Amino acid sequence: MNKKTKGKVYVGMSGGVDSSVSAALLKKAGYDVTGVFMKVWQPDFLPCTWREERLDAMRVAATLGIPLLTWDFEKEYKEGVADYMFREYKAGRTPNPDVMCNREVKFGAFFRRAMAEGADFVATGHYAQSVLDKKTGATMMLKGVDDAKDQSYFLWTLGQSQLSKTFFPIGGYKKSAVRALAKKFNLPVAEKKDSQGLCFVGKLDMKDFLAHFIEEKEGSVLNEQGEVIGTHRGAYFYTLGERHGFLITKKSAEDTPYYIVAKDFEANTITVAHQGKKDLGCASRDISVTQASFCRGVLPEIKKNYTVQVRYHGEQYKCKIVSFGDNVFSLRLEKPAVFDVGQSVVLYDGKECLGGGIIG
Repeated sequence: MNKKTKGKVYVGMSGGVDSSVSAALLKKAGYDVTGVFMKVWQPDFLPCTWREERLDAMRVAATLGIPLLTWDFEKEYKEGVADYMFREYKAGRTPNPDVMCNREVKFGAFFRRAMAEGADFVATGHYAQSVLDKKTGATMMLKGVDDAKDQSYFLWTLGQSQLSKTFFPIGGYKKSAVRALAKKFNLPVAEKKDSQGLCFVGKLDMKDFLAHFIEEKEGSVLNEQGEVIGTHRGAYFYTLGERHGFLITKKSAEDTPYYIVAKDFEANTITVAHQGKKDLGCASRDISVTQASFCRGVLPEIKKNYTVQVRYHGEQYKCKIVSFGDNVFSLRLEKPAVFDVGQSVVLYDGKECLGGGIIG
């Protein structure tokens, strides 16, 4: 470690405001900062934006007077994120590619290479917080201060080996304050719009995107009585509780949204109902969770009151853990919720993200 600094930090820099301010804050705090631009797989039918994003990252690095490396993780992203997503949808499940992007790329390939090259820490522009619990010595993951931007839901796979060496420099700031800091640091991306959508790929219509990799197969939309009232693009493309992406051709007098309450992959049909999400017939209080991962590396308490989230920025439900098994656990919610297999379920104790798993 360089005695003149607090340690060597490799910062994942995307060319956006959040990661740029993260690098600036770490340099100001006295760390030896190296920026890393991650180049990943992008399908050839989408606009190629990585060169422009890297150019922005280079401009920021030059402004801050730090080096910028470019690391190619195309293979890791394609196999660990994109191919995973396509397999899951083909199997009738609803995956979360952003969770896998963090696990396989940012806190997988990037983290490992940074450590191998001598980094003491890594940092990203996520809205989350890694905080030392002085009583136990464990590093906790807390929600970001900005509730509207909190990204702890996507980070539930992180364990102690990663959290103890990871900084989330902007996690303690509101987005408006991050923008203000970007201007204060004279960063060339201070006015740049936020990126949205799929991790590294951007904003897109998921069904249109998937149609390039999974064959569309038109099927029938049924009402609760089993009558055909519309068409859809293929049962694999849809999630329980979803209200978009299918066509209703037989209108009813009740002018309220339809929600998907059932899917039949063999018959290639989806069934919809006019109820609100909270009252859907497919709602349940019991969740079985696989691929369990807990941030502190210890199991939470059974019967204690927690909250759980099954969608990013979705409602948080009060719950209790009913039982643990080998890499699995089961939850009982205080009230019914709509969820689908393959989705990430994330457990919280107040502001602390305890970990999570995949709904089985």
